[in-house]
Amino acid sequence: MPGHDLLAPLAEAPVRSALILDVDGTLSPIAPRPELAVVPEQTRAELRRLASRYKLVACLSGRAGADAQRLVAVEGIEYVGNHGLELHPQAKTLAAEIARFRDSIALPVEDKGVTLAYHYREAADEDAARAELELVAERARAAGLDARWGRKVLEIRPRVEADKGTAVRALLARSGATRALYAGDDTTDLDAFRGLRDAQLEHAVRVAIASPDGPPELQDAADIVVAGPEELVDLLRVL
Repeated sequence: MPGHDLLAPLAEAPVRSALILDVDGTLSPIAPRPELAVVPEQTRAELRRLASRYKLVACLSGRAGADAQRLVAVEGIEYVGNHGLELHPQAKTLAAEIARFRDSIALPVEDKGVTLAYHYREAADEDAARAELELVAERARAAGLDARWGRKVLEIRPRVEADKGTAVRALLARSGATRALYAGDDTTDLDAFRGLRDAQLEHAVRVAIASPDGPPELQDAADIVVAGPEELVDLLRVL
């Protein structure tokens, strides 16, 4: 598989290296609804092996951290949810702000505490659903919130300096790792790629999981591109 040479500095120094991984679309295949997602047992087996070997293995998810931990279900891994917002010192205040916006919108929503996710993957008419959510995005921005589009989802977040990039830098600083890999599949993972770059590490590897509805700019920014979660597991076996 291409990219094995980029992984060698990590595999040679696991006690100085961190592996930070997105969850949905990265460790688990994308499911029609978040509650239907499954992390395959072969993936869990690799994560258990890596957690016993590397300085840090972390899951950085758009889900709530507790939900990501429930889904992945591997001990020895650090779980951070809500695209890193859970590490923000004012997380409780931000959650109250998000709850007020949630209560003002009469649409089904995945409430993750500090963020909201409006999914339209199973909509009978995706174009109409997207148009309706465009109005939700406008209302969110008018309310001082951040509205971001992902893979068949609109995410509403507080407008603060906290994202997957700040979370990656915090995790690396806390662990003391000087080499790292990040793998993800969606728009918010571009923030994580930037965080990896800004951490000024000895060695960094950015892995994009390709998909038909994923952002092409993620692949453009990546050092390695894999075809899906199964191919990512093959890559992790090299480590």
